[in-house]
Amino acid sequence: MNEPNHPATPGRGVHGDFSVWAPAAHRVRVRVDGTDHTMDRDDHGWWHATVSGAGPGSDYAYLLDEDEQALPDPRSLWQPEGVHAPTRVYDHDAHVWADGGWTGRPLAGAVIYELHVGTFTPEGTLTGAIDHLDHLVGLGVTHVELMPLNAFDGAHGWGYDGVLWSAVHQPYGGPDALKGFVDACHRRGLAVLLDVVYNHLGPSGAYLPRFGPYFLGENAWGPSLNLDGPHSDPVRDLVVEGALDWLRHYHLDGLRLDAVHAMRDDRAVPILVELSDAVEALATGLGRPLSLIAESDRNDPRTVLAREAGGPGMTAQWSDDLHHALHVALTGETHGYYADFAGPRVLADVLRNVFRHQGGPSSFRGRSHGAPVDTHRVPGSRFLGYLSTHDQIGNRARGDRKGERLSPGLLTCGAALVLLSPYTPMIFMGEEWGATTPWPFFASFTDPDLAEGVRAGRRREFAALGWAEEDIPDPMDPATRESAVLDWSEPEREPGASVLEAYRALIALRRAEPEAADPRLDRFEVTASEDGRVLVLHRGSLRLVCNLSAEKAGVELDAPPGEPLLATGHTRVEGARVEVPGESFAVLRVRPARSDRSR
Repeated sequence: MNEPNHPATPGRGVHGDFSVWAPAAHRVRVRVDGTDHTMDRDDHGWWHATVSGAGPGSDYAYLLDEDEQALPDPRSLWQPEGVHAPTRVYDHDAHVWADGGWTGRPLAGAVIYELHVGTFTPEGTLTGAIDHLDHLVGLGVTHVELMPLNAFDGAHGWGYDGVLWSAVHQPYGGPDALKGFVDACHRRGLAVLLDVVYNHLGPSGAYLPRFGPYFLGENAWGPSLNLDGPHSDPVRDLVVEGALDWLRHYHLDGLRLDAVHAMRDDRAVPILVELSDAVEALATGLGRPLSLIAESDRNDPRTVLAREAGGPGMTAQWSDDLHHALHVALTGETHGYYADFAGPRVLADVLRNVFRHQGGPSSFRGRSHGAPVDTHRVPGSRFLGYLSTHDQIGNRARGDRKGERLSPGLLTCGAALVLLSPYTPMIFMGEEWGATTPWPFFASFTDPDLAEGVRAGRRREFAALGWAEEDIPDPMDPATRESAVLDWSEPEREPGASVLEAYRALIALRRAEPEAADPRLDRFEVTASEDGRVLVLHRGSLRLVCNLSAEKAGVELDAPPGEPLLATGHTRVEGARVEVPGESFAVLRVRPARSDRSR
């Protein structure tokens, strides 16, 4: 990948030029290294100034009208002293890239690993994370998905309370550290995706509204981004240009777009269409694939349709329905939204059809929900399948993982159902060895009143769901974040070592046997016992027999198989009958029927 140098975005001080959009302001000054300079307004609400001697390393901030509070640049790339401090000029061209041979990786066929930098290692930095990249390569991962890195208040947090969308969080190492991490990943053949949050701002350091009408209306997290109201063009530009900057200047391979259902947009060309169009153009120019993965709770199959087919052009989307069906089948929990996923046929149906809710009733929502996926036209690779995510663990009161509650056998059965399905599999960090370290919600806001408000809010939220107050960790206690740091000794001892070996073997099988990764949903069949505890996944000539019950179980396959290609526990094969122990799986090959071979 021999990318040309791209000039830094004008107005961020690299050549002493500063620009900021503040359409309602009557006066704007830029304070550069302690000295104020008057700015001139153009006809579009942008203010400009050129400051002699300013450049990379200069600190700057903006003063609006007669307010003497100096505010960081809404387009900041670097906040070395935190989100309330001045912005520092950053020059993208100063980094010497070492990934000239990188040609990218498409999302189809990927194995994704979701990683939170702040708890992946005790150091909690991008540089520290590099030390464990070889573990991911050995696991068989192809794409690393980083949870949000944009600047937020405090040192530790999930990242979804970011307030400066283009600045790399300094406690993680800042912009140079991200480039070093991407270089290290590409050197090992790993693509890098980044989770970005454009649907809301965090509660501390959110100065964007002071500059202009960046928000209009409300969503579940607070003010909603102004994507279609008056003066929304510069707001949309901030999103699209910011996304392109992540991909271009940090050599990222794709973005995961947080909660796109909360990005309200009534324009004829919605922001997701505009974004996918721009990203496709950039990918064409760079000569490497770039992916956009949406998070959406709409169960709308149009989310992953190409623009020419009337969709927004997302490469893929997260699929929570599969997670929920697996969670209920493996744990037996049916509270809250899991109630919609109870029943012996649910897991098989969701595996086969992608969505549980396809236009029918949702008891949790109190209404009908979703629409069916056309499984004859849409491949499963456009939907991410997973046993765990940051959300599904972290939004439990204690942040407890499946590794704490399930046997190694059930953990590996769940892994087999995900990794040998037609979907693009994703693993949440530590899941691959059944990590027992919790991953609760944590933050470190510097405002004592805000910290207490968050603390009290979490108690109220979980108490309403029946959790005892003593079971709810204090999100502001540093010990809560420390408890979430992965214990890298776990995969070196049992049962972690055996679970990890099963994950490695499953991913290796997926790579060695193209049928195991075949994304065609119309060629995918699932059969299940009456109680739903024994499932058979048909993957071409391969059969995954998965027994979720505690007792051994036998199934009659559609044709006699050979000896297992991979199995946990002793599997007996007699003719077409296969018997597997409780909480175990086996992968076998059968002779394909004539109709299958002639397709």
